[in-house]
Amino acid sequence: MSPTIKEILITKLQDRTAKVGIIGLGYVGLPLAVAFGEAGFHVIGVDLDERKVNSLNQGTSYIQDVPSEQVSRLVKAGKLVASTDFSRLEETDAVSICVPTPLRKEGDPDLSFILAATEKLAKYMHPGMVVVLESTTYPGNTREVLLPKLGVELGLTAGEDFFLAFSPERVDPGREDWTTYNTPKVIGGITANCSEVSATWYGQALKTIVPVSSTEAAEMAKLLENTFRMVNIGMVNEMALMCKRLGVDVWEVIDAAASKPFGFMKFTPGPGLGGHCIPIDPLYLSWKLHALKYTARFIELASEINSNMPRHVISLVMDGMNSQGKALKDNRVLVLGAAYKPDIDDLRESPALDVITLLKEKGALVLYHDPYIAQLHHDGWDMISVPDLMAAVRAVDCVVIITNHSTYDYPAILDAAKLVVDTRNALGKLGKDNPKVFRL
Repeated sequence: MSPTIKEILITKLQDRTAKVGIIGLGYVGLPLAVAFGEAGFHVIGVDLDERKVNSLNQGTSYIQDVPSEQVSRLVKAGKLVASTDFSRLEETDAVSICVPTPLRKEGDPDLSFILAATEKLAKYMHPGMVVVLESTTYPGNTREVLLPKLGVELGLTAGEDFFLAFSPERVDPGREDWTTYNTPKVIGGITANCSEVSATWYGQALKTIVPVSSTEAAEMAKLLENTFRMVNIGMVNEMALMCKRLGVDVWEVIDAAASKPFGFMKFTPGPGLGGHCIPIDPLYLSWKLHALKYTARFIELASEINSNMPRHVISLVMDGMNSQGKALKDNRVLVLGAAYKPDIDDLRESPALDVITLLKEKGALVLYHDPYIAQLHHDGWDMISVPDLMAAVRAVDCVVIITNHSTYDYPAILDAAKLVVDTRNALGKLGKDNPKVFRL
């Protein structure tokens, strides 16, 4: 009896003769491409950005978590090649789609990148392929959008001719303890065969595979993970607002609550949400539920609180300036940190961008410094990180700590600054009772 398409593909995946394609070579796609390359697969990465493609083919990484030495070694060994030519996907047996899924200005999901990638891939689909969507989306998208275009419209049957699954990315930039390799990977297929083939493929390169019963379960798991974080951050941000009105130190309260060894998980307030996942993913779920005439109240309330935190930061800056007899307009403000979290170069959805925009709207003369991000381009304005941090700290009327990079010498900054607004408790005890420090 001849082996089935599924059996042939599984054999190719297990002996690493299957060729792997990665669509989208950003924060998700490049680490995944490297993981498959390290596992012994020949990987073809496809991206429309010629700069990324040229960089990778020269052995240079543009992602902080992926060392150039690793990329160079894989390129020289013939295990990794990048291209802007989607026709290279015709050579592949297994393809991961790792493209962005932002929100439109109206708050609706922007699925244009997924749609474009799917339509391009459809031209090169053939029996014996496995396709896994990694881009965050709403529950049902893999079945409703990808399945028709990659299967039904081409006369291919999922689970028999080709295999389709969803596996949510779990990339946390800057982490060294949990990486693409050892972070457990959830995978759910359109059919049981799709799940089996996809899990077999990913299991060759990643340490732990967590199979679920469907693509919808996998899609929903991703949204639950980040909704959990968004709602809890919203709750603690509101706690900070309440504590301010009550005259209570929210940071002391949080540390005290965190001493409980059970039933409590520590979250901290801040100037707003950043990164690709937490500010965006839950709103995909909220949007989907609206179509079903259901209001995701926790999500929408948390989103409202979190999105208003940059305005609260501006009010703290104004309070601080007023305490020194100064107006915000026409005075100099230095924003410390532009990345959305410490010690990385990732600017996606960073609250620093909103804070700077609001400061400019109020007439402040804004400077910024970030050791990882040399330039900013946002909402019609451009800025360059100040070259001399301490000179800028001494020269401005107010320093606003937005991102608590560990490289900053906070005692020196506090000593040199006229006024500090600390949105991250970066100064700790040094700032608690200092009259020139205003804390979130």
